[in-house]
Amino acid sequence: MENNKFMQFLESFLLPLADALNNNRYLTALRDGFMVALPLIIFGSIFVVIANLPFLDRVISPEAYTAYQNALGPASAATLSIMGMFVIIGIGYKLTAHYGQDAIYGGVVALAAFLILTPQILEDVPGVIPTSALGAQGMFLGIFTAFLSAELNRFFIERGWTIKMPAGVPAAVSKSFSALIPITLTLSVFLLIRVLFSFTSFETMQNFIFTIIQQPLTILGSGLPATIIIVLLTQVFWFFGLHGQIIINSVFDPIWFTLNDQNLVAFQSGEALPNIVTKQFIDSFLVGMGGTGMTLAVIVLIFAIGKSRQLKELGKLGAPAGVFNVNEPIIFGLPIIMNPLIIIPWMLAPVAVTVITYYSMAAGLVPRPAGIIVPWTTPPILNGFLATGNAWQGGVLQAVNMLVVMMIWWPFLRILDKNYYETEREEA
Repeated sequence: MENNKFMQFLESFLLPLADALNNNRYLTALRDGFMVALPLIIFGSIFVVIANLPFLDRVISPEAYTAYQNALGPASAATLSIMGMFVIIGIGYKLTAHYGQDAIYGGVVALAAFLILTPQILEDVPGVIPTSALGAQGMFLGIFTAFLSAELNRFFIERGWTIKMPAGVPAAVSKSFSALIPITLTLSVFLLIRVLFSFTSFETMQNFIFTIIQQPLTILGSGLPATIIIVLLTQVFWFFGLHGQIIINSVFDPIWFTLNDQNLVAFQSGEALPNIVTKQFIDSFLVGMGGTGMTLAVIVLIFAIGKSRQLKELGKLGAPAGVFNVNEPIIFGLPIIMNPLIIIPWMLAPVAVTVITYYSMAAGLVPRPAGIIVPWTTPPILNGFLATGNAWQGGVLQAVNMLVVMMIWWPFLRILDKNYYETEREEA
């Protein structure tokens, strides 16, 4: 009875919260904006890996190695280093499309507004925008700018402040003139904001956002306690049939990508990596081991101890997808959703892995994530190797973590398997 009351309490609290997050137009635009940038980010990450192949600097001469890295450098410089620009365009585009307006203008206006607010000086040379301001450092400013520019543009359009061309004018020309006044007014607002901030101690809005919002949130998101809470929330959402990863990523991706970019810059410069918790910490060492909850270890355990026909068939069905970190067959087939028999290992295993991974990296036993975005479908062991900058310790850590998950799941899976086996015998 107490268990049912607890489940009802969680359901009454979490379901409305998750529904509100899923239906929030800003979080949806934020999530989709990152999805627009993801192929470019992965492209840049692949060439970071190729440019830093292990032992290559010992095989070829220092001059050849430098030339090799310089030749591949533009791949990451034109994608990872300025990924904030792609995210901004994506957010502006998606939010404007949500309102049923011409989405391409939403994307370009968001980018133009961001560039107006961005400091345009590098080493006392005016008119030059540092690439750091276009990457993760300017991410939070870009997100707020994209939201505000889309809303302002929508406001002016809905007021009818547009130029209406006569019939017979080509559609492309008509759309351009129709967008002229809303875009002019929107960008004028951002220019005014830039001028006003120039009279403050912050000098620029980017400095204001970074100091007041981005820096505190980044510090909070990089800590172990906050990460454990985030992991637990992800598991709880999934337990109730809600896509926890999408819900959580919508909120925390800007923080994790910022931390990730800081590590990438340090990795490329040969400096000590500043952060443990990054986007790749989550994606490779938690989600990247068979999907949310690291259920590839559960599949291996099913093959090892499973007796019931139901679990054996589920293992055969889930294994091919699980190797590539797709675990819906296990989540819905075991089932994990609303199954009180497995809520303890479902919640406990990811927390244990988070703690083990964090302290392994904090102690220097395993290199920290190098900031390289590894495609989420990359199989375990390999993605741990790639995420840590081609370090074998990353793959070994994933193997150890899988053993830990199996140990935690073992007694509970035995009970579940026994129940299924006895039911099958009775039916037979």
